[in-house]
Amino acid sequence: MGRVKRKFLIVAGLFISGLNPLWATSSQTINSKTRVIDESNKNRSQNKQGILYELSAPNNLSLPTRPRDVLVKTFQNVNIDQLENILINNNRTIKVYLEKIDQAKSILRNSLSLWYPTLNLTANGIPQYFESNNYNESSLIQDTSSKQWSSSISAQIKWDLINPARVPEITAARDSLEKAKHTYSIVLRDLKLEAKKRYFNLQKANEEIEVANKSLESSALGLRDAEIRFESGIGTKLEVLEAKTQLARDQQLLNIKLGDQKIGQRSLAEILNFPEDVTPLIGSKTKVIGIWDLSLEDSIIAAYNAREELDNILLDISINENNANAALAAGKPKISIVNTATSSFAKGELNKISPNTSNTSSSFSNTIGLNATWFIFDGGSSRSLYNYNKSKSKEAKLNFALKRAQIRKEVEEVFFKLESAKLNISASYIEVLSARESLRLAQLRYKSGITTQREVVNNQRDLTDSEVRYIISVTSYNSLLADLSRQTGLENIKPCDIKVNQQHPQNEIPSNLQESNLIPLCQI
Repeated sequence: MGRVKRKFLIVAGLFISGLNPLWATSSQTINSKTRVIDESNKNRSQNKQGILYELSAPNNLSLPTRPRDVLVKTFQNVNIDQLENILINNNRTIKVYLEKIDQAKSILRNSLSLWYPTLNLTANGIPQYFESNNYNESSLIQDTSSKQWSSSISAQIKWDLINPARVPEITAARDSLEKAKHTYSIVLRDLKLEAKKRYFNLQKANEEIEVANKSLESSALGLRDAEIRFESGIGTKLEVLEAKTQLARDQQLLNIKLGDQKIGQRSLAEILNFPEDVTPLIGSKTKVIGIWDLSLEDSIIAAYNAREELDNILLDISINENNANAALAAGKPKISIVNTATSSFAKGELNKISPNTSNTSSSFSNTIGLNATWFIFDGGSSRSLYNYNKSKSKEAKLNFALKRAQIRKEVEEVFFKLESAKLNISASYIEVLSARESLRLAQLRYKSGITTQREVVNNQRDLTDSEVRYIISVTSYNSLLADLSRQTGLENIKPCDIKVNQQHPQNEIPSNLQESNLIPLCQI
């Protein structure tokens, strides 16, 4: 009996240990494919110093109840180079898609388990006691009774030698993991683009506040001069009223821009997931961050190669094809090798006149063989599911062509808008210079008594509008440049050396700083 048990355990151990290379290979495959995101995040954390705030626990569903809980108490300076690292560390959307990657890893490991044997243990009575009494009316048959302690345990090892659904299910799970990684990259790039746009908009609001303050100061001086001239009998009441009107307009502009600044600060704090009592501050000025150094055609090719959306559609095609094969495999035979070992022990006797409770007995059996399962007819379920997944695969192929056309359209639109925005920077800069000179001349004419306050007010309003338009054009250019970088997946931005030719502003091209007729537009 003991020899048979030892033999069974040795065979089972060899059977399981022989699968260790397969398990090791599969685990290495998963780890090598899933280390990419973790290593990239680690490198980003090492290379860039970010601002990390501890996220609240996922199960923390409490809401602030006191005003002081949401009162802004702290201000945090933020640089544009920190945005990506802060997003990775703080943004909850990023955390969600990292969890989706972990979920896909678990699904893949679950699918890989189809390659390995299963071990089932079944125990009946560990132990159990049985007692009974049998009475017979016939005098020829004596009454009997039973008193027995017993236990039984059975172990079964099963391994599918042939399982048609195994390979397609594992391949589909692996493709789903790759798709989860691509989706994470897509979301991260979109969030980076959105964070940069909000950063640029906050820069714009800060610059517009400075413009509004300067205009307000100029209007206040103009009003004081108009009042002095009126009191001296040189000016008129109309000039004083016009100066007051302009002062009120500049005050309204400042109020609007202050509101835009607060909205921009909270908008940036939201995407960076700052605590409710922390508001970001930006110290950098609005300036052109660079120029795009690729042609339209090269940008389109780069977008085709870099956009994970196309890779995801290809993975969808593969997943649907494998799901179709797995559905069809349900109607194919499956062969398994099964080894079942059963051991039982009993103490006592059954159906005896006087059971001996000290009597012991035991048994051991081992069975090994092949089992086959074949669903000959399933009512057309597997074929219907196969057709469904094939149709999904065709749909994905059509979506691939649509997405490719959409990517080209998006790149072309951003590229053309970028060219227009670059020309707008030149035109708006010339407009600012002209408006400043016009205001200076109007003020001189007004002080000399040649013109009226109306001309000064109009020229001051034109200067304010032109400066705001210049800031908007630079912000729009930077946002489009960041958008084109996201569309193509390239950081192909040359350092800023954009100039404007005063004689021909429409012909804006990179040139040398030594040329006296070119004015740098890297900063206001």
